[in-house]
Amino acid sequence: MAFEGLSEKLGAVFKKLRGRGKLTEADVKEAMREVRLALLEADVSYKVVKDFVKKVSERAVGEEVLASLTPAQQVIKIVNEELVSLMGNGNSRLNMASKPPTVIMLCGLQGSGKTTHAAKLAKLLKKEGHHPLLVACDIYRPAAIDQLVIVGQKAEVKVFELGQINPVEIAKKGLRYAKDNNHDVVILDTAGRLHIDEKLMDELKDIKRETEPNEIMLVVDAMTGQDAVTVAKAFDDALGITSVLMSKLDSDTRGGAALSVLSVTGKPIKFVGMGEKLDEFEQFHPDRMASRILGMGDVLSLIEKAEDVYTKQEAERLTKKLSKNQFDLNDLLAQLRQIARMGDLKKLVSMVPGVGSKLNDIDIDEKAFVRVEAIITSMTPEERAKPSIINPSRKRRIAKGSGMQVQDINRLLKQFEQMQEMMKKVGKGPRGLFGRRKMPKLDPAMMENMKGGGFPKF
Repeated sequence: MAFEGLSEKLGAVFKKLRGRGKLTEADVKEAMREVRLALLEADVSYKVVKDFVKKVSERAVGEEVLASLTPAQQVIKIVNEELVSLMGNGNSRLNMASKPPTVIMLCGLQGSGKTTHAAKLAKLLKKEGHHPLLVACDIYRPAAIDQLVIVGQKAEVKVFELGQINPVEIAKKGLRYAKDNNHDVVILDTAGRLHIDEKLMDELKDIKRETEPNEIMLVVDAMTGQDAVTVAKAFDDALGITSVLMSKLDSDTRGGAALSVLSVTGKPIKFVGMGEKLDEFEQFHPDRMASRILGMGDVLSLIEKAEDVYTKQEAERLTKKLSKNQFDLNDLLAQLRQIARMGDLKKLVSMVPGVGSKLNDIDIDEKAFVRVEAIITSMTPEERAKPSIINPSRKRRIAKGSGMQVQDINRLLKQFEQMQEMMKKVGKGPRGLFGRRKMPKLDPAMMENMKGGGFPKF
């Protein structure tokens, strides 16, 4: 996961600061030295690191911080604010045309993920109520058009293609088709090269001149590190890009490019690819990314993911069942399926405040969900509604039907019983389960269950 190493190192720096109580100027300088090393190891541009550390140091050695009752927290707050500033204050939205269609021109080097991310962007815009059109302008890469058609079908978005004719003509005719067929967003998937050359730039300039795009978005591969920043600057100098889409931010890349690109080019990152699936794509929020880097979690993104799979009616129904202590195995199965729809479990857990730094100690086995589903679906409707009736003979039958052992059935039933007890206690709280202002602390027993085998533990 990107920034994992950086997050770990910064966490160690701040842990050391917290252990010192009152801070001296020497303490701050030592911490900033370690922050500088952590950022450089994360492949952040040297100039960006130098400026960042200078700004943080100037603010952190002020009288207000050193005299504070919680100086370490003040330093963390300053680092958080400067990280947000480094990646771009505010949430960058697309430049939409006052009169549709909005034209988004995707460009970048070959292998950066333009075609797949064109479909990802189209799917996201469709979910927001737009009617996008994908236009296949890459006539050089073998099967590029076929790939766009396939991912377009998966995203349920129309693809406009004219084969291997002049890309400028394809772009012009695609724009005309969009106007005639009420497509309010046009996404141009342009050609890339293995390196920046004059022929590529001339073609992109011609497409830009003919289509007058509202957004020229450069797709860069986060795994290329500082090369991504170099590429961004070259494209900006030649073409005048308006934003960056960073792909493969879910990889084990050190993530330095994301922290450098705005400072070097002046152009914000607007979207990031977080996986191979079409829905593993999100708008870039600098404040949320800074929180993830500092191990503070990302509750807002977690809530948004939950809202994508949970309807208001489902949430109300679940709240009602919990308040009446009627949560059964059918509800557990439904919740596990909803969680599976939200995406990679480790990514979700990393968004919970305080858990990010502990992820290396937690081996989350997502197949545990499949095993739980197999067990529950091997039960009768009556057994799911009233687990207390499951006697030894029923357990043997369920084990045989699910391909599991009797002890696995016992473990699931015991954990479900513990879950019911926990929910009963939470439901009796002063504001109920969904009305609490503060997120409850993670139960140590539940964290233990996640180690070495996911939840439930098998």
